[in-house]
Amino acid sequence: MPPLPLSDRSGRTTDSPITFFIQKALETPGLISLAAGLVDEGSLPTADVAAAVAAIMADPAAGRAALQYGSTQGLPSLREKVLRHVCAADGVTPGDIGLSPDDVVLTTGSQQLLYLLGEALFDPGDIVLAEAPSYFVYHGVLQSHGVRVVPVPMDDGGLDVAALDAKLADLKRRGELGRVKLVYTVDYFQNPTGLTLAADRRPKLVEVVKKYSTEHRILILEDAAYRELRYTGPDLPSVKRFDPTNEFVAYASTFSKPLSPGLKLGYALLPSDLVAPVLHLKGNHDFGSANLAQHVVDRLLASGAFDRHVEELRRVYRAKRDAMLAALDAEFGDVPGASWTVPGGGLYVWLTLPPGVDAGPAGPLVPAALEAGVLYVPGEFGHVPGEGGELPRNECRLSFGVADAAGVREGVRRLRAAYRTLERAGARGLAAV
Repeated sequence: MPPLPLSDRSGRTTDSPITFFIQKALETPGLISLAAGLVDEGSLPTADVAAAVAAIMADPAAGRAALQYGSTQGLPSLREKVLRHVCAADGVTPGDIGLSPDDVVLTTGSQQLLYLLGEALFDPGDIVLAEAPSYFVYHGVLQSHGVRVVPVPMDDGGLDVAALDAKLADLKRRGELGRVKLVYTVDYFQNPTGLTLAADRRPKLVEVVKKYSTEHRILILEDAAYRELRYTGPDLPSVKRFDPTNEFVAYASTFSKPLSPGLKLGYALLPSDLVAPVLHLKGNHDFGSANLAQHVVDRLLASGAFDRHVEELRRVYRAKRDAMLAALDAEFGDVPGASWTVPGGGLYVWLTLPPGVDAGPAGPLVPAALEAGVLYVPGEFGHVPGEGGELPRNECRLSFGVADAAGVREGVRRLRAAYRTLERAGARGLAAV
C-alpha cells in the first residue's frame, strides 16, 4: 500500500515523554508513583459536584440551559466570576488592569489554551523563551508548531529576568528578535521545579518584554495553573497585575488542579486583540467547551464550595509535601552534592543528584527505581538541548500529588534504595553527563 501523506505538523508531533511513565504506573501493581502530576483522588469533590448537578437538574430551565450548546467563548456568568476571582487575588478591580469579561475565554483545560495560542501566534521558525527547566508537555506543543525554544536559566527566585534580558539582547544582535513571539513562565510553584517567580521580578518581567517589543509586541504567557495550591507564604500578585493596559500578558489557569481534572475546564485572561483570533480557532476545534461542566463550576464558585475545597486541598497537599521533604532529608541528606527545592505550593519537588549521576530516561537509575518499586520523571525532559546538544541528566521531578503521606515516604525510601544499587555497582562513574 502507498503511504498516507501526513502533514508537516503531524510529522513534528510526537508522543509525550510522560506517557510511558503513566502507563507503567497503571500496569505495575504495588508501584509507588512519584511521577505523573495527577491529583489526590481521595480529595476529589464528589459531594459538592453531586449537589451542584442535582440543583441544576432540579430546575428545568437551568437543566435545559446546561445541557444545551453553549457559546465558543464560554458561559457569561462564569467568565465574570473567573475575572473577579483573579482580580480579587491580585487586590485590583478589572478596570485597574484594563479587563472585562469580554477578555476571558473558557477552554477545555488549560492545555487547549496553550495549543490555541500557538495556533494564533506561531509560524514554523518562531522563537519562544522559556524557563530552564520548564513544563515539558508545553515543549511538545511548541515542537508541533515548529517553534524553537530558547532556554532561560532559573534560580531560587524563579525565572532569571536579567538573563532573559541578556538572551533577548543577544537575539537582537543576531537579527532574530523579529522571530520572538512569546516568553513562557509557570510563575507559581512551577512544574517541574516547584519554584516561584519572586515578587520583585514580576513587574521587571513586563518591563523587559516591553523594552524589546520594538518591531512587534512580544507576549508573556503566564501559566498560573498551581496558584491556588499555596501552602506557605502570601499570595504574590500575578504578572498580569503589572500589565495595566492589557497588552503584554496572557494569564492562563485551570480548574483541574484546585477542583477537578475530570471537569476539564481552563480559562484565560487575554489581551483584547487576541480574543477573536483565539475564538475563531477554538470554534474550529469544538464550538465551545463542555457546557454542563461550566454550569457546575459556576455553581461551585457562587456557593463558596470552590473556596472551601481549595482550603481542604491546601491542608491535604501541605501534609504530603512536608512528608516528602522530611523523607528527602532522611534518605538523601547524607548524599554529597544532592539537593532539592522546598516549594511553597504546587505538586512538585525537584531533586538534583550529584554531577555524573545519570537519572535520565536511558540512564541506570530509571530501571533501578522500577526494580525498587518507585517511579519518578527524569528531569531531562524539562530541558531543551543547548547549542552543543548537552542536557543535564542528574535531576528528577518528584510529585506528591497521588500517593498518600505514607506512600510518599516509602517512595522516597525506595528511590534511595535504587540509588544505593548504583553506588554499589559503581554506575555513578560510568554515567553519561
